[in-house]
Amino acid sequence: MSMPFYVSPEQLMKDRADFARKGIGRGRSVVVLAYAGGIAFATENPSRALHKISEIYDRIAFAAVGKYNEFENLRVAGVRYADLRGYSYDRTDVTARGLANAYAQTLGTVFTTESKPLEVELVVAEVGETPQSDQLYRLSYDGSVADEHGFVVMGGQADQLTTRVREAWDEGMDLPAVLQLAVRTLGAVGPDGSVAAPGAEREIPASGLEVAVLERSRPRRAFRRLQGEALAGLLAHGED
Repeated sequence: MSMPFYVSPEQLMKDRADFARKGIGRGRSVVVLAYAGGIAFATENPSRALHKISEIYDRIAFAAVGKYNEFENLRVAGVRYADLRGYSYDRTDVTARGLANAYAQTLGTVFTTESKPLEVELVVAEVGETPQSDQLYRLSYDGSVADEHGFVVMGGQADQLTTRVREAWDEGMDLPAVLQLAVRTLGAVGPDGSVAAPGAEREIPASGLEVAVLERSRPRRAFRRLQGEALAGLLAHGED
């Protein structure tokens, strides 16, 4: 009788984490930036049908990197959670914090009990009445949650890109300025995954971007996609 193959719990968790990180690292980055009028989301995504940035509820949005089918299932589950809670209680009871906790439980359970972890990283954001009341949560493949302030970068080379954003971002920036910063950050990653020096970033046309905002001034549904001439105009204004 052959002996069963043994793997220590520490090695098993490490292998799962490495597997998930590699899958996430292959995805194109997503940049989330707070600005004076709300929260902006941007990613390099030429597809007009497969979205990495989506609305969840009135003032809550979702962004993800990794395997599309896996984070799309999470997005749909988040919409159902928000709709059910809003219908059962009150629309104000649907919060980014509650949604982030629900996602964390799902991600953590899959990571510890399933043979393959989810190869995803998420951001759940809620725009408040004031910049101080904005909520920005980053969720990792293992269910860990980080309460972020001001900005988040996910995907390949996230650590280096986060450093660049930290040096350039400032509270009170307007929408054209944060969009220009987001595009420069996305363009810093080359096709081979290398990070270009400041000033040597790739130019990404508006048609190759997926951009959305949560606008503080909108009365109820704060989510709005920016496309076409409207996006191109904002990017051009940010270069002035």
